[in-house]
Amino acid sequence: MQSQPETPGQADVLAICRRHGSRPDALLEILHDLQDSLGHVPPALLPAVATELNLSRAEVHGAVSFYHDFRDRPGGQRLLQVCRAEACQAVGCEALAGHAERRLGIAFGGTSADGAVTLKAVYCLGNCALGPAVMLDGRLHGRVTPERLDSLLDGAA
Repeated sequence: MQSQPETPGQADVLAICRRHGSRPDALLEILHDLQDSLGHVPPALLPAVATELNLSRAEVHGAVSFYHDFRDRPGGQRLLQVCRAEACQAVGCEALAGHAERRLGIAFGGTSADGAVTLKAVYCLGNCALGPAVMLDGRLHGRVTPERLDSLLDGAA
């Protein structure tokens, strides 16, 4: 009898699940660790997660599809998050959002053709007094203008 070839990333799933004691209540931590390890949560690995945690595939898929932080394909080398909540809207974030889309040549949720930047909308970065706010590679920036955004993306600011 031939053994089935292992799906790429399956060893990562098993190691991560077992590090968390293969506990179903650790599903979100496991998914975050998997994404940190692989850069995304490949749909082909969801059955392995479900099996290891004794959950249904629907439960695992539901968590991945519900929480916006999980990606089902690799993101860019850099992550640009633009706050589009009400406080930032009041100080011009929609113009900044449009500029970001034009600059990168993508819509929100997309990754630039060169794989350099993923653009994501968020609905509060907790920097309301200094809007419009963006987070680039985990670093928060306030009072961002289109020109300042260009400088941030170019690495000058």
